[in-house]
Amino acid sequence: MPARPPRRPGVRRLRKSPGREGPRMTLEARRARMRESLLGRASLTVLSWLYGAGVALRNGAYSAGLRRARHAGCRTVCIGNITTGGTGKTPAVLLAAQTLKKKGFKPAILSRGYGRKAGGRDVQALRDGRSPSWEEVGDEPWMMHRALKGLDIPILVSPDRVAAAETAVRFCGPDILLLDDGFGHRRLGRDADIVLLNALDPFGGGRLLPAGNLREPKSALARAALALVTHADQVQPERLAEIRAAIEAARPGLPVAESVHKAEGVYGLKDEVRHSLRWLKGRKVCALSAIGSPTSFEAELRKAGAEVVQAWRYPDHHPYTADEMRSIESVRAGLPLVTTFKDFPRLPKGWEALLSGEVLALGIRLEVVRGKAKWEEALCGEAVPVHEEPPEEEET
Repeated sequence: MPARPPRRPGVRRLRKSPGREGPRMTLEARRARMRESLLGRASLTVLSWLYGAGVALRNGAYSAGLRRARHAGCRTVCIGNITTGGTGKTPAVLLAAQTLKKKGFKPAILSRGYGRKAGGRDVQALRDGRSPSWEEVGDEPWMMHRALKGLDIPILVSPDRVAAAETAVRFCGPDILLLDDGFGHRRLGRDADIVLLNALDPFGGGRLLPAGNLREPKSALARAALALVTHADQVQPERLAEIRAAIEAARPGLPVAESVHKAEGVYGLKDEVRHSLRWLKGRKVCALSAIGSPTSFEAELRKAGAEVVQAWRYPDHHPYTADEMRSIESVRAGLPLVTTFKDFPRLPKGWEALLSGEVLALGIRLEVVRGKAKWEEALCGEAVPVHEEPPEEEET
């Protein structure tokens, strides 16, 4: 029998461990399997109708005043989307918090804490000097807390957004609350909704979950104060014009801004050494991620000049295991392994001994490249910072 040819490097979409399907199947994998049969396709369509009916009933109840939103008592701005994952909400929330801080505001961030192991609806707080583990708060709040270290921007984590908002107002004294990923959460009132649309798939295939990736129909943009098109540099100008036209058709007059994700260096997770992007140029690397848009992460590596020989993609928020690290180690051939800061806290205990050589995280920030004034207006509205230090009186 002839020997089997070696497996070509490439992308591996993983559920549990390399080369095997685990018990937890991703939504995309389930849909792909259902689309193989007529019954499966029909089931997806029916489920989408039912899901859409539920969304319409919920939104209709709020619009008709049958259900009322509770306001926190200070300006609240939501940064969310109408599709599932991959739009860049976390970098957008970080940019919003940093922008408000520079303008003299005292922001606080509200997060649901997806992926956290601690259950319940208790409010967890991350502040300078208080850092719960990622298992208690979730990977995204933990990562944001590290990125905002020293800026005194509290992050309140709870699936009960109203309780988190009330806790923030009572104990942190913010003048603007940033609601992370809460566009469809109508229970907490807000003054402005900034909706992120990934230029690569702005409208989730045009169908509601589970047949498509839309959490809400395009008509939900009627509630938005701004549409922010992310990853705008990854499509042609003609495509951006089409997206703008689609936004205008869904919500005439809605302000639109555009942003790009920019890599800003790689950081050694073992030696804590920061390298410039030039370090990646011409290097062969492996990529590891469990995020909403792994293709965008890998595109940033290639843009920096790296050759991505192997890419492992796990479901969003996936907690890595020691067995998975051993499997990756067995095939990575000593090449540098690059991951994201969102993935870093989810590496298993003792990962340093399981992964040899260089293990790094790519730093990525969001930059608004078109419509910056519209972005800042949606954030601040007519609010005025009230936490500025009073000017010192001159001695007479």
